Amino acid sequence: MSIRVVVADDQALVRAGFGVLVNSAADLEVVGEASNGLEALEVVLATQPDVVMLDVRMPVMDGLEAARRISAAVPTTRILMLTTFDLDEYVFEALRAGASGFLLKDTPPEELLSALRVVAAGEALLAPSVTRRLIEEFAKRPSTTPASTRALEDLTEREREVMGSIARGLSNAEIAASLHMSVATVKTHVSHILTKTDARDRTQLVVLAYQTGLVIAP
Repeated sequence: MSIRVVVADDQALVRAGFGVLVNSAADLEVVGEASNGLEALEVVLATQPDVVMLDVRMPVMDGLEAARRISAAVPTTRILMLTTFDLDEYVFEALRAGASGFLLKDTPPEELLSALRVVAAGEALLAPSVTRRLIEEFAKRPSTTPASTRALEDLTEREREVMGSIARGLSNAEIAASLHMSVATVKTHVSHILTKTDARDRTQLVVLAYQTGLVIAP
């Protein structure tokens, strides 16, 4: 079954280019397009895609507000933010709003297709090196309304250690090595953490870890 994708960008040529690229993959299919955030919300509500690609800056409703509304209305749809700016400040707000990650618009085609598959599977989009940079920037922008630590109450001590490692940008292999466990065990812990915290993916765990104070930025 194909991964169903909605493309939202205010530039027609960009939408068309993404559409051709996505449809060129046998396992991906564009099921809708939008030229602004409000249209994106309407198209997502109508098509219930697996992933929506949202440009950060769009007219009528920007990608940030669209991400927030889509996340609330269709939680099963993964949100992939696209931006022309490396670590655009709006991206961090979008991650808080429910996005699963972001890519630069000049990302190589194969990497973009791979990112869609990764996000659709509920995994982390961001490579560890990018996550570390994300953490540094995210830490500079503390939420005005810190998340309740109740989201972490059900976690075991080991799960808190794993979540903290995720928030510091470690990969599963690095976590396994640092905590002296197998990669398979790490994956099991990550699955349990996602379920207990009701987080969508590892990117959301990074956000939650900092918002709750589980991890303090250096």
